[in-house]
Amino acid sequence: MEDVKLSNNISTGSKLLDTMLDGGYEKDIITTIYGPAGSGKTILCLLCSVEVARNGKKVVYVDSEGGFSLERFRQVCSGISHDYKKILDNIIFLRPTSFSEQKKSFEKLRGIVNDRIGLIAVDTIAMLYRLELGRNDDIHEVNLELGKQISWLTEIARKKQIPVLITNQVYTDFDDRDKVNIVGGDILKYGSKCLIELQTTPNNNRRAILRKHRSIGGEKEVLFKIVDSGIIAAAESRGFKLF
Repeated sequence: MEDVKLSNNISTGSKLLDTMLDGGYEKDIITTIYGPAGSGKTILCLLCSVEVARNGKKVVYVDSEGGFSLERFRQVCSGISHDYKKILDNIIFLRPTSFSEQKKSFEKLRGIVNDRIGLIAVDTIAMLYRLELGRNDDIHEVNLELGKQISWLTEIARKKQIPVLITNQVYTDFDDRDKVNIVGGDILKYGSKCLIELQTTPNNNRRAILRKHRSIGGEKEVLFKIVDSGIIAAAESRGFKLF
């Protein structure tokens, strides 16, 4: 049973997160990482993308915010390889600039993905969705379209055994400032079999909390610090020993 479980995971690119997730991200599901700006969502996307690409698999990286930085990519690669260009050659970039372009990108992926692709990373799912909400009065229609996009990504993950890693934004209720809500709400919550919340701490560390997982019981959390090469353990987290 142990071998089967390990074979269904890919490394996150961080031993810290691999340990928390019992081996890494699962291949046949959507994993959503959500949190406020600056909490580490993009660096976690980069770490996994670099890990998959350096091992010879292709990565489809959907950059909806224009947040991909070549210099940051080089920094992450520097810890494992001097030839960042070789790793970069294994990454296919899609850069939709509208919600309709994002939809077309995901629909197209359904027909072209194959076993050469080891990861689909979407950073972030929320930006173009929020822009569409701002210009379209029919919220129900926009949510239906988002639901279709998530269902297509779910289909790819399940049928092709290709892990889908999504980053997402959050917002707070006006009446309850302590409550964190995922943009897209239940559409993303139900569509994602793994949910990881990121938080910032007063001493400039980050906290990753495993909020949902289909095979890990209970919540786990780790504290980490963002460095040039990626992330490192910051201290011992509550209820979970860091290595």
